[in-house]
Amino acid sequence: MNTISRRPLRAAVAAAAALLMTGLLAGCGGSAAAPETTTSATASAPSDAASSSASPSAGAETFSYAGRTGATALELLLEADPSAEVTGEGESAFVTAIGGRVADDAKSEFWSLSVDGEPAQVGAGTLETENGQEITWTIETY
Repeated sequence: MNTISRRPLRAAVAAAAALLMTGLLAGCGGSAAAPETTTSATASAPSDAASSSASPSAGAETFSYAGRTGATALELLLEADPSAEVTGEGESAFVTAIGGRVADDAKSEFWSLSVDGEPAQVGAGTLETENGQEITWTIETY
């Protein structure tokens, strides 16, 4: 009887995704000595793409909204949740909290970004979305 567990495979995939995300963010940033700042996100009034149905639930582990041609995933997140917390800016932006749910470093958590169910290949500040795409943030561990 073959009793192979899928749990180690899932852990390896999550670890690989975290390493990829870390590498992408490091490659997008400026010098390593540049100070990082954490700010509460602010945005203009929500657009049609980030409707009230996209409002995050307090403490939620997943948050989704529709893409909009010409807007980045980060811009749309900040429209849908002006209280989202972000470290860094633009290409170096790293989302640390959505809907009041903070990714806990002590638990090796991070907010993972995906588009139409596939992991994003670039950071949220760089990811240009398109109409009809589903942008999803999920708490993951590394």
